[in-house]
Amino acid sequence: MDIQAINRRVIEQFRAGGEIDGMHRERLLLLTTKGAKTGKDHTAPMMFHPDGDRVLVMASNAGAPEAPDWYMNLRANPSVTVERGEEKYTATAEVLTGDERTRLWAEITAANPFFVDHEQKANREIPVVALARA
Repeated sequence: MDIQAINRRVIEQFRAGGEIDGMHRERLLLLTTKGAKTGKDHTAPMMFHPDGDRVLVMASNAGAPEAPDWYMNLRANPSVTVERGEEKYTATAEVLTGDERTRLWAEITAANPFFVDHEQKANREIPVVALARA
C-alpha cells in the first residue's frame, strides 16, 4: 500500500470539495507543517477531534512504533496551517500533557476506540496535539 499516493489523492479530493473515497469528509482536516530538516511545507490528511475553539489531532501513525513525520515537524515549528471544510487558517500546535492529555485521550478513545488499538500496537503513548487559531 502506497500511503503517500493515498494521501495525495485524499488531499486532492479534499481540496476539490467533493467526496473523499472511503472517508468521511467532515471528520478530516489537512495539516501543513514546515519540515524540521528541510523547511519545506508538508501537508497530511488526518482525523481530528473537536475541542471547543481548538481541534485535536492524534499522532498515532496507525499504530507504528514511531510518531509520524508531521508530529516531528510541528515539534520543531509549532506554527501550522489547518484546512477544515472550506476554512483555512494558521494555528499554533501544542502537545498536550498531564491531566489535560489524559482527560482528552479518554474522550477521543470513547468516540474512536481504534486509537486504543493503535496505542497498544505502537507500544508508546500516542501524542495528542491541540491546534489553536493563531
